[in-house]
Amino acid sequence: MVPLLLVLLLALVLFGAGFAVKALWWIAIIVLVLWLLGFVMRSSTSGGGRGRWYRW
Repeated sequence: MVPLLLVLLLALVLFGAGFAVKALWWIAIIVLVLWLLGFVMRSSTSGGGRGRWYRW
């Protein structure tokens, strides 16, 4: 009974880790797309130069 519980626990941990890694990949892709859009669509300043689209 104990080996079966250990195998089920291991499967649960690996499934959870796999789901977390997949979710992190999707978040990374969304952040990259937003960063690229902000980089492309940044506004120009009054001096004619390109302004920063972020505040830091």
